Amino acid sequence: MTTLKSKLKEDLTTAMKARDELTSSTLRLTLTAITKEEVSGRTARELSDDEVQKVIAREAKKRREAAEAFTQGGRQEQAEREKLEGELLDAYLPKQLTDEELTDIVTAAVEEAKAAGAEGPRAMGAVMKIVNPKVAGLAEGGRVAATVKKLLAG
Repeated sequence: MTTLKSKLKEDLTTAMKARDELTSSTLRLTLTAITKEEVSGRTARELSDDEVQKVIAREAKKRREAAEAFTQGGRQEQAEREKLEGELLDAYLPKQLTDEELTDIVTAAVEEAKAAGAEGPRAMGAVMKIVNPKVAGLAEGGRVAATVKKLLAG
């Protein structure tokens, strides 16, 4: 069993013993998503820590989007719960890059793409190919794309 998955299971047991409903339900849903990912496809397999991390990131993103939707719908109590669940899952993910760190990485990639002959907004794909491996798991794709667009336009 991967270390991250076993940590989630241990934390679930601890939360259940402490009768922490928010944590236990969030971890249960996340472990279910991991199991679903493991059995999807032709054969069942065990996910690596990186793959488990991607599932957790996807689940955290769902919570943030749901919180935003509930806020817009005027359901503050439900939005707050979704936000707390997202924050709980974020604790299992690596620390996200700051805007300055992300801008530095993207700036270097833009320079590298320009050196290879790609310029302007059409260079987006080339820059993203350079940036994505460097920021995988450390920054959300939408944030990365927005930064790349901004630097290519400006």
